[in-house]
Amino acid sequence: MKKNKRLQLLEWAEQGYIDPAHLPEALRASGVTPSASEWRSFLDNLLLWLGALLTASGVIFFFAYNWDALSRFTRFALVESVLLLSLLAVWRLGVTHLAGKVALLLAAIFVGALLALVGQTYQTGADTYELFAVWCVLILPWALLARFDALWMLWLLLLNVSIVLYYQTFGGLFYVMLGVEQLLWALFVVNTLALLVWEWLLARGAALYRSVRWMTRLLATVSGALVGALAVLAIVGSDDWISWLGLPVWCLWMVCAYYWYRKVDVDVYALAIGVLSAIAVFNVALGRLMFEEVDLDGALGLLVISFSVIALSAKGALWLRDVVREEQS
Repeated sequence: MKKNKRLQLLEWAEQGYIDPAHLPEALRASGVTPSASEWRSFLDNLLLWLGALLTASGVIFFFAYNWDALSRFTRFALVESVLLLSLLAVWRLGVTHLAGKVALLLAAIFVGALLALVGQTYQTGADTYELFAVWCVLILPWALLARFDALWMLWLLLLNVSIVLYYQTFGGLFYVMLGVEQLLWALFVVNTLALLVWEWLLARGAALYRSVRWMTRLLATVSGALVGALAVLAIVGSDDWISWLGLPVWCLWMVCAYYWYRKVDVDVYALAIGVLSAIAVFNVALGRLMFEEVDLDGALGLLVISFSVIALSAKGALWLRDVVREEQS
């Protein structure tokens, strides 16, 4: 609401209805300008996150720099100490408080540091993906307990990294050698399921998640990028039916994304991701048609693709602008 008020006031100032010299006063009178309490809340959260980030970075770099100077027991004692202090902070502050949730996020990071220390010290011979998989399993109860978006994002990141490392180690699922395309399918399924679960929580009216739009947009970006890559591979890839499956799945994803983010829960950013994906896939198909089927001259083909990108981008921008205006009216 504040954003809409601010845009309206700026538009009135541009049209001459408000004297530019009185614009700051109008912004304050409409409640658009942040109050002193809002600034304090913002600075408190900013310093809290910066403190947590610097603490985690300091612990990691301390071990990296002093590794040779520390004994085995000293290393374990230090890591377990900071992990214990983080858990004590969680117990003292509670997971309903932001500071307690950030402390739990720090504890989750230190769990990974402890697992890495165990693997480096005892050289168990385990593959790297097992470290991230075990890390994922260990912090899952904390993520379920805290219901903290940043902790869930860390968990999902670890899951994605473990999948990538597994494919790098074995080349496929259950030791079956597969290509990069199958890895993209696995990542697409995982991240799209995460997006569906998140939207399901929002649809059920989870007030705790209602204001967290960045996670929705991040998941939509990752899912859209992966399905777009699969569609591009379907266009330029082999004639295998699995490869061609990426194109209808992309079409289904686009239809569902349009329905949800245009009709049910309007999100211009997610719609912009769909526009970008449509431009990329269409121009890849156009390029293959011109260069392989029609055998068009290279310079002329690139010129046609350039005009296509410009035209579709302009059309998409105008459509997104109309969506924004419709939501503001």
